[in-house]
Amino acid sequence: MNLALPALVPALPALGAAATLAAGKRAPGLARPLAIVPVAVSAVLALVVALQLGGGQALDAATRLTPTGGPDIALAIHLDGFSSLISVLVGLVATCVQVYSTAYLKDDPRYPSYAALVSLFTAAMFLVVYSGDLVVLLVGWEVMGICSYFLIGHHWETEDARSASLKAFLVTKLGDVPFLFGVFLLGADAGSFRIEDVLRAATDGRLGHPTLVALLLLAGVAGKSAQFPLHTWLPDAMAGPTPVSALIHAATMVAAGIYLVARLLPVFLLSGAALVVLAVMAAVTMIGSALCALAQDDLKRVLAYSTVGQLGYMAGALASGDREASVFHLVSHGAFKALLFLAAGVVIHAAHTNSISVMARMPGLRKRVPDAYWTMGIALVALVGLPPFAGFFSKEAVLTAAEHAANGEALTNGLGPASAVPQAAGWIVLISAGLTALLTAAYATRLFLVAFHSPAAAGAVAAVPATGTGSAEHEAGAPYSPEPDEADPATAEPPAMRWPLWVLAVPTIGFGVAGLRSDWLPALLDGGSLRPSAVTAVTGTGLAVVGVLLAYGAWRSATARSASAESGQAGAPAAAAAVADPGRALLGPLFGPARHGFGVDRLYSALFVRPVGAAARLVRFLDREVVETYVRGSGVGANLLGRAVRLAQTGNAQTYLSALLAGVVLLVVLVAV
Repeated sequence: MNLALPALVPALPALGAAATLAAGKRAPGLARPLAIVPVAVSAVLALVVALQLGGGQALDAATRLTPTGGPDIALAIHLDGFSSLISVLVGLVATCVQVYSTAYLKDDPRYPSYAALVSLFTAAMFLVVYSGDLVVLLVGWEVMGICSYFLIGHHWETEDARSASLKAFLVTKLGDVPFLFGVFLLGADAGSFRIEDVLRAATDGRLGHPTLVALLLLAGVAGKSAQFPLHTWLPDAMAGPTPVSALIHAATMVAAGIYLVARLLPVFLLSGAALVVLAVMAAVTMIGSALCALAQDDLKRVLAYSTVGQLGYMAGALASGDREASVFHLVSHGAFKALLFLAAGVVIHAAHTNSISVMARMPGLRKRVPDAYWTMGIALVALVGLPPFAGFFSKEAVLTAAEHAANGEALTNGLGPASAVPQAAGWIVLISAGLTALLTAAYATRLFLVAFHSPAAAGAVAAVPATGTGSAEHEAGAPYSPEPDEADPATAEPPAMRWPLWVLAVPTIGFGVAGLRSDWLPALLDGGSLRPSAVTAVTGTGLAVVGVLLAYGAWRSATARSASAESGQAGAPAAAAAVADPGRALLGPLFGPARHGFGVDRLYSALFVRPVGAAARLVRFLDREVVETYVRGSGVGANLLGRAVRLAQTGNAQTYLSALLAGVVLLVVLVAV
């Protein structure tokens, strides 16, 4: 293979970002082609690289960048089935996002800088995927962090966007600090930062601190991939433009942490304690985020909590020792979650609100956005995990991996012994994943029914807000992340916002079957089986169906109660019609806490933010009132001394001679005595 091809994959979007930024104000007409073409070409090149590499093959190439006196830093490329598959996903989603954004942000004066950042974001993820050196990977890791800060805060004139971007940056950096130490410790133990050398050292048992290294790396993964306890930034990041949410959630930033653990899984297999920690982290993340998603009124926040939970599935598969299942679900989820966010953007443009309770009162919403309605339905079925959609096969692969780990037969596929995975980790993942499957089906069904099929819209007067985001009409007290509208609700969405939906619908429907035959997707990865076992297939699908039926039954019950309440208020305006929300009935007393993320943000505010703020105020007081008092005092003392000396300077020679004589006499007396 010509190494120029994989080298061009991250280079082209980076060059496109520079060109878009340079030409943005001077030649605005070039901004859109400069944003789309380099990313699209990189996507094609990534596919070509994957096809040329083939299944079961790997390619490593490196050149030393600089000596360090210790482990050298190399510009290294590592290509295998995992990197090839994920690079194709990144290219596909990034291209769809760039095309979609040309219409979504068509009147935004800051579009050139936005498009440049999206291209740079994409280049950074390509660098993470293709890098064969941990330090170079770290560069792409951090570039994604700074890009996310600017993209989430794109609408910086709003308080929500400013605070969300700052929160995302600080929370992820909180995880990146121990992650950095973990990378350095891993390189020191292995004697190299080359990933190939690190994995060889792990296989040979030459790592001196595998548990410490794994736990330090997990801190960074928790921040980047929004896992408990560093998950709180992702729902608030919905204040950014919707295409950015699609890119972050589907194929770049949050996927980077999962991909890193998959690449370094032999290191983690050396520490059973780290795998149990990862399993617990995944379990809490899965269940907690699914409960939160069931209580949200903001459409994008439902999808955000959904992403957190699905990332928990991937982390759970890794904790069970099966990176094939994890990456399978990562790619499957990337397709349907990008589709969900882009379809949500179309719906939000048509409704001028993120609130599903407001959408429920809009007559004919699904008829005004037929493409978004059908593709969102497809993606939600994939999210629920019903056959034959991609989400079914990838979710069942995760459950199968957990089942084998729980039985002491972990599917490590030759990366380590099955006994390296504690059975406790398998049981934790299996039970929590099953419960999450039920909850996922419930909140997906709730979202679709309330937003598109609510009876409240039948008697409502057509009431699409003429201006604004509808934030004044969303449920009081519910977390809400509006963004400025960029489209006229009276105008149908342009093709640039519609055809990416159907492009992403294809892998959402058909990608799952790639795991059925051993010479297809498994041959590209580690060669293990991705077929779901009969027990987990029946159990997982059964739980999903139960979740759908529970949500539907609760919705019908809430609809009946709402209708009877309205019949008793014949004179009530239609706009005030109650919306039947099955989430309240399903969660009961947990609805309020789940809507606000179970108070994790408030807990962090009490434990960390307020004490740090109080310490900062104390330091400011000491600096201004104590330190500066001494500084000002020394200046005042010198000034007073100068004034005293100036008073002695009378200009009278007799006074000076008298003072001199007095001094001489005083000295003589002192010497004589």
